[in-house]
Amino acid sequence: MSDLVVIVYPTEARAEEMRQKVVSLQKEYLIELGDAAIAVMHEGGKIKLNQLLNTTALGAVSGSFWGLLIGAIFLMPVFGAALGAASGALGGALTDYGVNDGFMKELAANLQPGNAALFLLINKMTADKVLDAVKGTGGVVLKTSLDHSREQQLRDALAGAPRTPAVAPAPAPEGAGAPSPVG
Repeated sequence: MSDLVVIVYPTEARAEEMRQKVVSLQKEYLIELGDAAIAVMHEGGKIKLNQLLNTTALGAVSGSFWGLLIGAIFLMPVFGAALGAASGALGGALTDYGVNDGFMKELAANLQPGNAALFLLINKMTADKVLDAVKGTGGVVLKTSLDHSREQQLRDALAGAPRTPAVAPAPAPEGAGAPSPVG
């Protein structure tokens, strides 16, 4: 099951820097992402989504390849490539991959102008190493699907605070620690 983490940064550049850091952790096999998108609130309330994968471009490339191939069969490769690229781009634009675009826009509507929210859809991760890598990088956790203790560990790591243990040690009973007379 995937986990959703949404972290707000003061600028789009800072959110993009953190996205690149997380993508580099993926290259080290410390985290597996389903999606990593950025939503930016601009002046005037306009929200811009910056997706990790541009589905429109991917659709155009794929469509032009298939259109060229089919067009070559019917001796019209240029027409086939153009038609395939157009239909692929349209199909790609209508495809929603990863985190739902409507959900991202809904959450981003609460941001201050200029702020950016990094949406991470995490399939799996080595939590301790990822938390160490993002320690002290800033950002405010807006929303997660993590349990309370893991969410607090993420908040602490972003703030640069020492990580809280998953289970707090039980308090010692009163009088414990003092040697007792053996009789």
